[in-house]
Amino acid sequence: MTGDQWQRIAADLDEHGCAVVPGLLTAAECAAYAAAYDSPQLYRSRVVMERHGFGRGEYQYFAYPLPPALAELRAALYPQLAAIANRWYGALGIDKRFPPQHAEFIARCHAAGQLRPTPLVLRYREGDYNCLHQDLYGEHVFPLQVAVLLSRPGDDFAGGEFVLTEQRPRMQSRAEVVPLALGDAVIFPVSLRPVNGARGPYRVNMRHGVSRLRAGLRHTLGIIFHDAL
Repeated sequence: MTGDQWQRIAADLDEHGCAVVPGLLTAAECAAYAAAYDSPQLYRSRVVMERHGFGRGEYQYFAYPLPPALAELRAALYPQLAAIANRWYGALGIDKRFPPQHAEFIARCHAAGQLRPTPLVLRYREGDYNCLHQDLYGEHVFPLQVAVLLSRPGDDFAGGEFVLTEQRPRMQSRAEVVPLALGDAVIFPVSLRPVNGARGPYRVNMRHGVSRLRAGLRHTLGIIFHDAL
């Protein structure tokens, strides 16, 4: 992506709490990731959401080594997102900072015992949904993550909208529904972001989920930058 595209992404994240990247993956790449859901050797674990009260549907976490294209994408997206994350933490008075390269941050995670990879593919069928949640897996949390829609709305599925909620202090929650096309990515906060107020930036809590799928089959690629305990 170009510098101008990253400036727009940063501005959208600051103003709206999310940013859409059109066509991050090609149709062929989306089809390959969706088809790979049925290749269990690629994954370290499978989660059936209903068993844990997470919603309905299922997802699988990739095992290390990640597929090369996924590892390259994760590493390529990280530096620009780290710059945004560091600016956010500075605005909120949080001392922690993120190194410029993803390998350095992963080394930090692994030194703390967070050894399990977190990129995943999610599968939803008719009636499935994902409850509002935050993807926190240990002490070291990278504050931004990415979801890429691998299915074509209107053709492969209906419903299943990506939803964000934002809880500001002493205010009711605000919801944001993010429309995505095949291959589009949404960048969004894992758990918090700064919002400018009359007295300067303040922290708001964020959660994300997926509304009920009304028909069809929906796959999503999730790219989380911290590893799990």
